[in-house]
Amino acid sequence: MAGALRRRWTQWWQARHRPCERLLLTQRNVYILPTAAGGMLALTVLVMLIASINFQLNMGYLLTFLLAGSATAGMLAGHATLRGLTLHLRAPEPVFAGQHCLLRVQLHNPARAARYGVGLALDAQADSAGLCTTVAGAAALDIAWLAPARGRLALPRLRVFTRFPMGMFRAWALWQPAGNVLVYPAAQVDAPPLPSAPAPHGATQHSCAAPGTDFEGLRPYRAGDPPKSIVWKKVAQAVARGSADLVSRDSTAPRAGGDLILDLPSTGLQELEQSLSRLCAWVLAAHGGGLRFGLTLPGQTIAADAGPAHRDRCLRALALC
Repeated sequence: MAGALRRRWTQWWQARHRPCERLLLTQRNVYILPTAAGGMLALTVLVMLIASINFQLNMGYLLTFLLAGSATAGMLAGHATLRGLTLHLRAPEPVFAGQHCLLRVQLHNPARAARYGVGLALDAQADSAGLCTTVAGAAALDIAWLAPARGRLALPRLRVFTRFPMGMFRAWALWQPAGNVLVYPAAQVDAPPLPSAPAPHGATQHSCAAPGTDFEGLRPYRAGDPPKSIVWKKVAQAVARGSADLVSRDSTAPRAGGDLILDLPSTGLQELEQSLSRLCAWVLAAHGGGLRFGLTLPGQTIAADAGPAHRDRCLRALALC
C-alpha cells in the first residue's frame, strides 16, 4: 500500500512539475506543514483553550490566543522565506561511477530582506543531511550526489526547505532540474598492465611493462636515472601506502609507429561492464604515461592520439558504449 501511494504521489508530482533549468518559487509550488514540535504546540493550545473555556480564565484566553497568533505568524513567515526565490543549477562536471557528483545550485533573492535558514537537500535524503544558508541577494549551495552507474544520467530531484523562524512549520518545494550528467565507468582497481603496443615496422617488439608497475612505460628506478625521469606522483602514492619504491619512465617504449590500440577483446573479459572498467583504467594509465593510444568499440573507432582532450573523448565513448 505504501509503495502504491508513493508511486501515485510521484506520478502526480511529475505531471504537475516538469523538469526545468531554472525554478521560481511561488505559492503554487511551495508547500507547508507543521513539524512534530508544531503538532505538539497545536495540541497544547487546544488543551489551554478548553481549560480556559471551562474555568473562564481570562489570562488563559490571552496566553492561548497569543501562542496561536505567534504560530500563525511563524507559518506565514516560513512560507514567505521561500516564496520569490529563484534556483538555478550549474552544469555538473563528468565523474566516474561510484564517485560523488558535485551539484552547485545558485539561489537568487530579489527582495531586499535576507532569507534565513534556507536549506537544500536531495529529495531521497532527510532534511538533516542538507545544507542551510542565508540568502541575501545571492548564495550558492553544493550538494554531493553519488553517481550509481555509467552513462548519461538524469539529475536527481532536489528539495529546498526551511523551518524558519520558530521550527513549528516546515516549508518546502521540490525541483527536478533539467539536463543530465555524464558518468564514466569506474576504473578497475589493480588493473593488469597495458597490452603491448605494436612495434614500429622493422623493429623488434618489446614489452614496456615491468612487474610491480602500474602501466606500460614505467619501470622500477635504476641507479643513475635522471631525476626528471622519476614519476613523482607515483612516488607520493607509494609513500602514502607505506612503500619507498621509486618508479621511472621507460624511455625505450615505442612511440612513433607503435600506437597502442585498446578494444574489448584485449581485456580478456566477457562481462561488458567489467571490460569497460578495465578499458577505463587503461585509458587513464596510457594518458598518465604520455602514450599515443586509440580506442575501438562496437560502432565507433577513435584514432590514436594523446592529450587531455583525447583522454576525455575516449572516456566519453566508454560511458556511452
